[in-house]
Order: sequence, then structure tokens, then C-alpha cells
Amino acid sequence: MSQTVLVINSGSSSIKYQLLNPKTGQVLAKGLCEQIGEPTGLIRHVAHGNTTVVTERVADHGQGLQRILDLFEKCGPKIEDAGVVAVGHRVVQGGSYFDGPAIIDQKVHATITKLCPLAPLHNPAHLKGIDVGKKLLPDVPHVAVFDTAFFHSLPEAAATYALDQTVAQEYKIRRYGAHGTSHQLVSRQVSEFLGRDDLRQIVLHLGNGSSASAVKNGRAVDTSMGLTPLEGLVMGTRTGDIDPAVVFHLARTAGMSADDVDVLFNKKSGLLGLCGDNDMRAVRGRANAGDTQARLALDIVLHRLQKYVGAYVAVLNGLDVLTFTAGIGENDGELRAELCAHLTFMGIELDEDANAVRSPEPRVISTPQSKVTVMVVPTNEELEIARQAMSLVEGR
Repeated sequence: MSQTVLVINSGSSSIKYQLLNPKTGQVLAKGLCEQIGEPTGLIRHVAHGNTTVVTERVADHGQGLQRILDLFEKCGPKIEDAGVVAVGHRVVQGGSYFDGPAIIDQKVHATITKLCPLAPLHNPAHLKGIDVGKKLLPDVPHVAVFDTAFFHSLPEAAATYALDQTVAQEYKIRRYGAHGTSHQLVSRQVSEFLGRDDLRQIVLHLGNGSSASAVKNGRAVDTSMGLTPLEGLVMGTRTGDIDPAVVFHLARTAGMSADDVDVLFNKKSGLLGLCGDNDMRAVRGRANAGDTQARLALDIVLHRLQKYVGAYVAVLNGLDVLTFTAGIGENDGELRAELCAHLTFMGIELDEDANAVRSPEPRVISTPQSKVTVMVVPTNEELEIARQAMSLVEGR
């Protein structure tokens, strides 16, 4: 019997899941339970080429995961027959405690709980999924895979803010990064694809949430997200980099509370705040139709990307590979072309035909003459979580 891992990504009002074989990458089933706690919930389960949709109230995460397991029983594949050897849980914030995956025991659970103030929108939701998962599937190990782990070993000069260190140390304020599972997977796949482990890489994970990383010889040396996923690039609804004094200004002149500013910066800004749309496809369509506000939003996104790429080239003292991944990075050929057009000083030469191709496989989109290899590498965070969970379980 093949061995599988059930991957659970529990959000504040949703549960995403996949059952997959870590060695082959085959997905046996996947789905999403969303609108948990609302009057009507929605569960979509995909298995054996069929999609089952259930519309009903889902009171809480416990009920949601129980409904998911019921769908496995009813629509397949049955959990007890699937060879499940572990449940892998995505956890956003591992702080300075975790540099890799961890079997979830009482100590690990307590540490994830302790880190909730650093990821108040994420870690509490992950804990709900962990608690329910361990209750409903008690006979297999549960493994936490942390978004921050890949950036655990950032050089101190990159990880440390120029803040009073007594305050920083007491309140655990430093750059932790996020999307580390994706950056780790993609940078490793680039090395495998090119047959080199001595690469200087920049990985651009571009989606509704976006981040950049600088990776040298397989190790992360810088990243754009910081204490939280707010810092860095312009995103769907997040500001990215902004003068911290804007917070003081809004508090003093607009009477906004810390919670008000938190919502403004995280949920009402970015592309949404700039032009009223947070979906890059809609923004692109409007810009191509002549909408000046949408075009300005795209230009601001590109300007921030240029700054980060330029900065990371300096950090790396050169660049071998620039890689695009995630929803926007993998699918928006226009954005890739626009950014690369601003990077010709680095000797980047894009192959227009290769850039226009859509494929689920890693691919080079630069010309053979380009001094920097440009790639598109589809990310698969669920597969990476499954592989890390399997590796830990097998190594016990």
C-alpha cells in the first residue's frame, strides 16, 4: 500500500486540505470547507475526477473537519484505506523556535500558542485545525510545518531591526518572514532543474500575498516579509513597506486606533486601496483597457519589485537565477515581461515565446544569451508540507 499524508491548512473561517503521496506527488483528494460559522457554509471535495459540493451550515472547525472526513468516507478515498502515515499542518509562525517541521506534542502545541501574538490572524486558526485533527485522527502523528522555518537561519544583519534591543528581545521583534515553504521548495527545484547547488537566486512569490527572497547556495539570506506578512511587496490588500510614522499620524490626526490601522494596512490597502480591485486579473484587464488608476497600481507594484530585486542583487553580490512563482508569478506573463524590461541593465534577455507558454512544469523563459536565467516554477506548498511531514515521521 502506498503511503500518504493528509495536509490541513486551517484558516480563521476555512479548512483547505489535500491527501497526497509525497513520493510521487499524486493528489488522491483535495477540497475546501469555507464560510465556517456563517449561516451557510460550502464544502467542495474533489476525488477520482469528481467534484462533490455540499452547502450547509458549518458551525465550527470541529464540525467542518468531521464533514470533510464524512466526504472521504462517502466519496473516497476512504481514510482508513489510503495508507495515511501523518497529518501535516501548515503553521504560519514558528518564531525563533523552529527551523524545520515538528511532531506536535504538548510542548510544540504550547509554543505555537505562545506565538499567537506574532500571527494573530493565523496561528489561532491553525491550532483549531490541529486540535480537531488530533481528536478525529488520533492514531497517526501530526506534524507542524512552519512558514518561517526556511528563514530561521537568516544572517543576524538581515533578521534584526534597528530597534532598542531590550524591547526587541523582550517582545520577540525581528524579521521572521513568511511563505518559507514555497521559497524553500521553489529554490530547491531551481537547483535541481539546473543541476547546481551554488546558485545566487531571487525567488518572487507573487499572489494575493507576495514576498521575495534572496537565496545563496540553498540558504535564505534575506526576505521581504518581516515580523508579520505585512512588510515588503505591494499585495492584494496589504500595503507592504510603509513609513511607520503613518501609524502615529493616523492616530493623532484621524483618531484611528491600533486595530483600525491594522485593518487599514492589512485588509483595505494594496491593490484594493489603490484602485478598488485586489484581483490582479481584474486590475490587468482594466489597465489594458485604459484605466489610469489601475495602470498606476500596476506601476507601483512593479516599482516595488524593481527595488527589491535590485537590493537583493546587491545582497547576493550578483545573480544567477530570477524565479517567478505563485498565482500571479506563474500566470501573468505581462507582469514578468514588464519587470524584466526594467532589469536589462543586469543582462536579462527574455524569450517572448517561452514567456507566453503556460505549463505546470518548471521552465526557463530567458534566452540562452541572457546573463541571468529567468524561470517560472509552479509552487506546491501542500506537497512540500507532505514531504517534510513524511521525512520527519520516517526519521523518528
